Amino acid sequence: MSYSLHPIGTIHSPYKEKFAVPRQPRLVPSATASIALQGDINCLEAVRGLEQFSHLWLLFLFDQNLEAGWKPTVRPPRLGGNERIGVLASRATFRPNGIGMSAVEFRGVRQKGQQVFIDVGSVDLVDGTPIIDIKPYIPYSDSITDAKGGTRNPSQKQPK
Repeated sequence: MSYSLHPIGTIHSPYKEKFAVPRQPRLVPSATASIALQGDINCLEAVRGLEQFSHLWLLFLFDQNLEAGWKPTVRPPRLGGNERIGVLASRATFRPNGIGMSAVEFRGVRQKGQQVFIDVGSVDLVDGTPIIDIKPYIPYSDSITDAKGGTRNPSQKQPK
């Protein structure tokens, strides 16, 4: 089966090329951006209640990498680029479906003419990136206190 996704918006960020983007959100708290909603979702009704949340999950397409395809293993920067791990054990941009996610700070909603914008901070997305969904960050379910971060080098044996 195949499915089709249609972007609900486009992000306008200070990062004009992918090599300038921070590796993860929140590394540059001063990096602000705006999401211009599009199509039927470009209405104030769609963002009603968003002001209750301090952070949002942005789901987006790695649109600059889609044509390059993907490989089953990658060399993530967190391992110094020297170790290969499975693509699904990474946040690599070259993914089977090219979908990324980013937790960003919600800064507000504004409307200019007919255009609705969602302003966000601590972004790590290239200008023009297609946004495919936005969800509220919910601390009691999205923050898992005892979760492991995957910082262990996978070639090292686990202690028993």
